[in-house]
Amino acid sequence: MEEPKRSYWRFSKEDFFPEPSFASWSDYRAALSRTFPRLRDRLTTRSTESGELDVLRRRSENEMRRVLTWWDLAWLGFGSVVGTGIFVLTGLEAHVDAGPAIVISYAIAGISALLSVLCYAEFAVDIPSAGGSFSYLRVELGDFVAFITAANILLESLVGAAGVARSWTSYFAVLINRSPDSLRIHVRSLAEGYNLLDPIAVVVLVTCSTVAMLGTRGTSKLNWVTSIASSLVILFIIVAGFVHADTSNLTPFFPFGAKGVVRGAAVVYWAYTGFDQMATMAEETKNPTRDIPIGLVGSMSAITVVYCVMALALVSMQKYTFLDVNAAYSVAFTSVGMKWAKYLVAFGALKGMTTGMLVGALGQARYTTQIARAHMIPPYFALVHPRTGTPVYATMVVTFASACLGFFSSLDVLASVLSISTLFIFMLVAIALLVRRYYVADVTPGSDRLKLIFCLFVIIVSSIGVSAYWASSDGWIGYAITVPLWFLGTLGLSIGIPQGKKPKLWGVPMVPWLPSLSIAINLFLMGSLGHQAFVRFAICTAVMLVYYVFIGVHATYDVAHEDE
Repeated sequence: MEEPKRSYWRFSKEDFFPEPSFASWSDYRAALSRTFPRLRDRLTTRSTESGELDVLRRRSENEMRRVLTWWDLAWLGFGSVVGTGIFVLTGLEAHVDAGPAIVISYAIAGISALLSVLCYAEFAVDIPSAGGSFSYLRVELGDFVAFITAANILLESLVGAAGVARSWTSYFAVLINRSPDSLRIHVRSLAEGYNLLDPIAVVVLVTCSTVAMLGTRGTSKLNWVTSIASSLVILFIIVAGFVHADTSNLTPFFPFGAKGVVRGAAVVYWAYTGFDQMATMAEETKNPTRDIPIGLVGSMSAITVVYCVMALALVSMQKYTFLDVNAAYSVAFTSVGMKWAKYLVAFGALKGMTTGMLVGALGQARYTTQIARAHMIPPYFALVHPRTGTPVYATMVVTFASACLGFFSSLDVLASVLSISTLFIFMLVAIALLVRRYYVADVTPGSDRLKLIFCLFVIIVSSIGVSAYWASSDGWIGYAITVPLWFLGTLGLSIGIPQGKKPKLWGVPMVPWLPSLSIAINLFLMGSLGHQAFVRFAICTAVMLVYYVFIGVHATYDVAHEDE
């Protein structure tokens, strides 16, 4: 007799901790005593494509629905990316780091993002899972690396949503003719950077997440309609900006030097984040083979051009020293006598940020769903609602956490954490792609496996060397050593090891050169961020590792060995 279906709306210990290790306190103590052998098992375990696509999917009890086309994905890409980054970070980074050369900062960040997009597209076609980079790394680099990625994905999701929500408040204040911080509550007793409380950010986050929970198709339609409206505002900004351009504002073009341009690129990389969330929609795409490459690569190429042109329009219209770091475009139009335009710009920015939060709510919840399916966090959050076809619990938990962050944390605190976390994930995805192409378990000879490890080691170390030398010296000797090493490491992969696996349907061109270049650029941009970003990144990662040792490793071990 078939078991009756359980209600979706439930809340029990079995839903959160169904694994044997958590059955009782004595079982948990026994599991803790076996932490090291279990950790060793997790370090050496790799998932399979069928596991990510079939076994894990069944743990959601209900299916997500395949309702998206390449058109939906392209606009989801536009909606997820064009938000806070271009409207806020452009003014901030032009003012403090890059000056008019912020255009080059956007170009550098865009090239890096496009390289990562190519890697994501190949994986998403072959492994169309809701887990995105989490699933790709779990298959190619193993369970433990996937957890580190999962931790940073969640950090990226929470911080990104919080940052966009706080920027929404700033632009809304401008729209009603008030100062950007006027709608926040100033609490003097709290530390600087955390003392401007933002209840409006919380309301906006909850509203967007509620829409996302009601259905993927409806959210997609709303996104592309509102994104078209945002596109018209962007077109106005570009045309009007160049009409009021003054070329003297572009002098000096490099006021902070080349290092300022790279620092700016590392921070404005945030403006390109969000495309990875499109990869999580692969499970709900009608034809992943065709739709994902078109949607991902097409939208990101267009966005890179738009960003560079918008940045040039801003710094041409107003001197970088006078740019407002909170609402740069609105204030710039006011400075050239178009006071009314600041309302149109603020409205366009609000629409862009709203669609960013809307698409972010979709992507973040799907990451969380796949992570929960793997039992790295409680499987309760993997459950898909039978009527809406959306992961309601996953959406709710991500929204709650990001709302807490957005309520307290300032934009500059959030931006540096998000950039380093994102760059770290994209670097790992590029490494995973090289492993996928050059290593097949039980097929690749041991000698080729050692060559692959050595070449990857040379590529990574030389890339770190370039970044470190850039940050510490103005000479050229270091580059004469590190750059040729990177070239030789990549060349070793190209001619010294045969590719063990070809992409099934669509693949990154010029392998291993483009993925290797992606590794180098991501590490280079990471090294250009301030030390505080690394401190915050290290603290967050340490907290997540503590969670993994005490909970994650035991839950995933039990699931992996449940047949025993």
